[in-house]
Amino acid sequence: MKQAQQYQNTEINPKIRLALLWVAVTLCYLYGDYFELYVPKKVEGLISGDNLLNTPFKLFLAALMLAVPALMVVSSILLRPVLNRVLNIIFGIFYTLIMVLVGVSSYDKWMLFYIFLAFVECVITLLIVRYAWIWPKER
Repeated sequence: MKQAQQYQNTEINPKIRLALLWVAVTLCYLYGDYFELYVPKKVEGLISGDNLLNTPFKLFLAALMLAVPALMVVSSILLRPVLNRVLNIIFGIFYTLIMVLVGVSSYDKWMLFYIFLAFVECVITLLIVRYAWIWPKER
């Protein structure tokens, strides 16, 4: 009987692992915002200006909140390990806390998708913190 062929499990560079996790969490944020458009009365509120982002400053803050994870994709690849590790830990914790607050405050039957995505986002950002925390040291 032939032995089953074994496949090599290649170690992933910590920078690439962190960048991919930031891509995943950014996509979850975007999907959550997109799916929210299907919640009844949401589009009408966007048109009338009766929504959470109803001032230029709030809209700027929302843009800033979404820009950081997107920039962390690039930063995770380009930055040196020490700064990279620190920023990933700080932003990973920060975005985990934000999503816990959003998930807790979002209960409504139409927002179950949002609570689910908030949970997934928390798992991903906690993985970011974990992988940054255990970053391998040089030998």
